[in-house]
Amino acid sequence: MKPLLRHVVMSLAVVALTACGKGQPATEHAGQPPALAGMVVHAQSVHDEQVWDGVVEAVNQATITAQTNARVLELPHDVNDVVSKGDVLVRFTDVEQKSSRRAAEAQVVSAEAAYREALASYDRIKAVYAKGFVSGAQMDQQRAQRDAAQAALAAARAQRDQVGQALDYTVVRAPYAGIITRRFVQVGEAVQAGPPSPQPLIALQSLDALRVNVQVPQAAVEAIRRYGAAQVLLDGEDAHRIKASSVSVFPYADPQTHTFNVRLLLPAGTTGLYPGMTVRVAFARGEARRLLLPASALVQRGELPGVYVLGEHEVALRQLRIGHRYGDKVEVLAGLEDGERIATDPAAAARWLVAHRAETTP
Repeated sequence: MKPLLRHVVMSLAVVALTACGKGQPATEHAGQPPALAGMVVHAQSVHDEQVWDGVVEAVNQATITAQTNARVLELPHDVNDVVSKGDVLVRFTDVEQKSSRRAAEAQVVSAEAAYREALASYDRIKAVYAKGFVSGAQMDQQRAQRDAAQAALAAARAQRDQVGQALDYTVVRAPYAGIITRRFVQVGEAVQAGPPSPQPLIALQSLDALRVNVQVPQAAVEAIRRYGAAQVLLDGEDAHRIKASSVSVFPYADPQTHTFNVRLLLPAGTTGLYPGMTVRVAFARGEARRLLLPASALVQRGELPGVYVLGEHEVALRQLRIGHRYGDKVEVLAGLEDGERIATDPAAAARWLVAHRAETTP
């Protein structure tokens, strides 16, 4: 080979090796999969659902009425106040009741003295009657006096107890923990226990036991009866589902709307719901395949949710259209395919993506 030609060939080889050396780090980096925790999402079998609106109501709700004639002295709580069991709701004046109780106590004391005297007299006559010193008519008379005194004592005690109850009625307490929904009286107002009917004082609803009433079209009732499963859907930041402890379908329809009333009992201690609220209720009507992913894997960009999808050599943020929640998982309606791999730690995926872009940016 001529010297000039040999020099040209060697120069080209050096250039080629140099080019290969410069491109090698990028090729090695591109061949490394992202070291991120992830999972492959697959369609899962869940209940196929139909969703209707329902209204929350308290299982225990009552209107407390006056049991004595008195004047309202104190109303410690107002509408929308939450009270505990035993809290004072209404306090009445008790001057008349206390006076009546003192009089009733005096009647009991007098009746007890009369009964003791009649009993002692009866015992004396009984002793001499056994010896034949008194007649049978006298014995019968003493027995009748003893029985009359005993009956008078029983009546006096009953009257005292009744007056005592009237005094107890001057303090009205909450029969259970709940929320005051209405107040019918004001301080200083005189109330009557009747007739014709007791005067209402306070309306109270319990928050411990709740249920939901849903009006359902007759076409959907058969599936609800068959599966007997429903969940209340709660939206917002604390979006989750509350499984109904029982589902009851009323055996008749409304003749005007042709809808059936379905009642759901909620587990004891359910929080986040209050009587009068409107909620969405999902009723099971079969089985369906749905693409689910953990709600913790979602990221929020404005109003659009998304997820980091892990490719073989890259990470990409993809927007999703999501549906209902199923416990700690959320349904994907669009934006993700069965079998794709996602990052389960979106914060770590975001950091990796920022670092990778910084490395690859000239």
